[in-house]
Amino acid sequence: MMKKQILIYLSLLLCVSPLQARGTYQEPAAFLNETFKTELPQAKVIWLTGETGKTVEKILQHKPSQLRIRYWLKEQRSAWILEEVGKDELITVGIVINNNKIERVKVLIFRESRGDEIRHDFFTQQFKQATIQADSQLDRSIDGISGATMSVRALTKLSRMALFLSSQIKQP
Repeated sequence: MMKKQILIYLSLLLCVSPLQARGTYQEPAAFLNETFKTELPQAKVIWLTGETGKTVEKILQHKPSQLRIRYWLKEQRSAWILEEVGKDELITVGIVINNNKIERVKVLIFRESRGDEIRHDFFTQQFKQATIQADSQLDRSIDGISGATMSVRALTKLSRMALFLSSQIKQP
C-alpha cells in the first residue's frame, strides 16, 4: 500500500512540476517605474524597416513579429520590453541600456514549461556591461544552462536586439 501511495505522489509531482516554471515575475509597468524612479518618460517607437529591420531579422534569425518596437528614453538610458519565443512560448524581458552597454536584464514573464533558471541573477548578471560588436554579436560569451538552451538563446537574442536598436535611436 505504501509503495502505491509513493508512486501516485511521484506521478502527481511529475505532472505538476513543469507548470512551476511559468510565472509573472514583474509586471512590465513595475519594471519601467523601477528603472525610471522619478518620472517615466513618454514611450517612443522605432520602426523595423529598411536596414534596421534586416539587422533585427538577422539577430532573431526570423522575421520580427511586429513592425515597431516601443522604448523609453531618458538621457543616455533606454528601456526595452521585448518578447521572443524560447522553445514554444513567449518570454517577456525588460532590458536597460545605458551608454550603449547593458545595465540590466530582467525576465518579466516566463511562459515556457521549463528553463526559467534564466530569470535568476546568477544568469542575468552575465549580460551586465555587455556591448554589441559590428557583426551584431555580444562582446562576450554567455554561459548556457543545461535544460534551458532555448531560453538562453532567446534572452541572448533579445539582449543583442536591444543593444542594436538602442544604437539606432536619435539621442536628445
